[in-house]
Amino acid sequence: MEATRQIYWNIGHGVVMPMYVLAFAAIGVMVWGFWQRLPVWRQGKALNRFDHFDERVKRMIDEVFGQTKIYRVTDGGIFHAIFFWSFLILFVGTMLVMIQADFFTPVLDVNLLSGEFYKAFSLLLDVAGILAIIMLAGLFIRRFITKPKGLEIVRDDYIVLQLLFAILVTGFLIEGVRMAATEIQQNPALARYSPAGLLVGQLFSPLTVGALLVTHKILWWLHFVLVLGFFCAIPYTKLRHIFTTSANAFLAPFEPKGSIATINMEDDTIEQFGAVTIQDLTWKDIFDADACTSCKRCQDRCPAYATDKPLSPMKIVKQIGELADGNPGGNLIETVSQEALWSCTTCRACQNICPANIEHVNKIIEMRRNLTLMEGAFPGDEVRTAVSNIEVNGNPFGLAYAARGDWADGLQLSVMEQDADVDILYFVGCYASFDKRNQTIARNFITICNAAGVKVGILGKEEKCCGEPVRKLGNEYLYQMTANENIELIKAYNVKKIVTTCPHCFNTLARDYKDLGLDIPVEHYSTYINTLMDTNRLKLTPEPFSFTYHDSCYIGRYMDIIEQPRNILLQAGGSITEMDKNGYDSFCCGAGGGRIIAEEKLGSKISEARIKMAVDTGTPLLVSNCPFCLTMFEDGIKTGGAEEQIKVRDLAEIVAERITA
Repeated sequence: MEATRQIYWNIGHGVVMPMYVLAFAAIGVMVWGFWQRLPVWRQGKALNRFDHFDERVKRMIDEVFGQTKIYRVTDGGIFHAIFFWSFLILFVGTMLVMIQADFFTPVLDVNLLSGEFYKAFSLLLDVAGILAIIMLAGLFIRRFITKPKGLEIVRDDYIVLQLLFAILVTGFLIEGVRMAATEIQQNPALARYSPAGLLVGQLFSPLTVGALLVTHKILWWLHFVLVLGFFCAIPYTKLRHIFTTSANAFLAPFEPKGSIATINMEDDTIEQFGAVTIQDLTWKDIFDADACTSCKRCQDRCPAYATDKPLSPMKIVKQIGELADGNPGGNLIETVSQEALWSCTTCRACQNICPANIEHVNKIIEMRRNLTLMEGAFPGDEVRTAVSNIEVNGNPFGLAYAARGDWADGLQLSVMEQDADVDILYFVGCYASFDKRNQTIARNFITICNAAGVKVGILGKEEKCCGEPVRKLGNEYLYQMTANENIELIKAYNVKKIVTTCPHCFNTLARDYKDLGLDIPVEHYSTYINTLMDTNRLKLTPEPFSFTYHDSCYIGRYMDIIEQPRNILLQAGGSITEMDKNGYDSFCCGAGGGRIIAEEKLGSKISEARIKMAVDTGTPLLVSNCPFCLTMFEDGIKTGGAEEQIKVRDLAEIVAERITA
């Protein structure tokens, strides 16, 4: 017998017209639902997210159909990815059946669904359906039985899971009844290519032909109504993320990671800085709330939330959505709370893991801008003092300009105002300039450059804070003031290349200063040293040591520098044991987002949590390459009582000790 089946068996072709009418009506309800969302999204300010159009489309196809962002998520990501692919196969299969029945057969008199192709088609759809049900069961167990801490369960969760499950199950029931009546006995060889349908069909085999016909017709209409309900429910439930999350893959920014909108501080027409209401955010910030699936992965990776601070990136996104829907004139900052806003370290762990491309950090910075620029608010008096010190003395410690280059006494380097003919300008930063522990790192870096034959220059007393901490706290005015002074100075010396030992200086000079007119190559010392070693300009004599390595947020997640520091340490003789949270999933030290100048008063210390992760590796040494991280870890070791268990050192110290004479 031919391998095929009769489409619309027992239903009749008379159902085609009403079926299409109802289907288009359901799609109309879906489109109308999204149309009603447009005024909500439009409450936000304009933002162009349609540049790089071809690249955006390519990224969207990759992320949606390849499930590239969700697949790498360890907590349930594989369930969602396989479910999506399975459901997509079922949808495409259904469309192919409709095209065959309503176009190929009546118009072209061609039957694609026959022979070997039909066998493969039947087997593929059955396997896809089985996998979809299994994956849906896994997602059900995760959400309703294991219930991960912090996962919110709302009405939509019940509706969506039950609706999807009902659609899949009724689909197999329809197939089973049809096969019981037409295939299991009549063409058993073909029935084997529909294993799930065969199993279900055997359950229905005892029924009479009449009972099978009635049952099939009831199930067919029930399945069809459920599918119509699915389309109608999309814009009104969490199912909307099928479209909004997919759209966010297109709408995600193309600027370098961590880019912040630079305010024109000379524009006298600006009366409002930062965000205090929904209208002060962009339309994309509001759209993000509809793209959010409340999967809580951002929350799970937030160092502030993990240490019992009142910040949940997921909650902030939902609060924005709730205000946009129900109280667009409400006070955004009061809704979110200052405590939550000040707790953020801007580490980007939330955005890095988010499968929906939601932009959490910039929303927080916009609200901080309102607090600092409009309200004069600070996380604490110590921050107010540090900000004042930066404004007056160019550093958060309040120390004299003249002392900024004292750390370099006796070293082989140039001060730019005396000799600007150098290979690189070393932008030292505040901590390496004034903090005794970090001054050691600066001296070691100069030793490394000297050994490689690199002529180094510093700005000395002319250098000022890069402005990053105050910018992340929201003080755009002070940031631009210090940044413009640094830029004017650097340009005057015709600098060829800048190298920093501070990831925060690195990000600021390499990315943010471009908006203010600085377009000079900037490199972090970890990649610079790695290049010196790769080109044999710097040679080390390896000495064995065991260590674990901390990926600074502003090096790893922000700048994709993951392997180079490890490569240096391994060539220096190191043997690495990774912490559970490493690479792009690294856990913050707690100093980012301006928190380096703020006391940690809420919850437990983030640095102590990270030190515990390092201690758990069993290695005696934690290596970092950031002055903020080094400072936080040495404090965390002391306050956490780990002084006898682990020590922290900088990458430059290890390299400088192993330079081949």
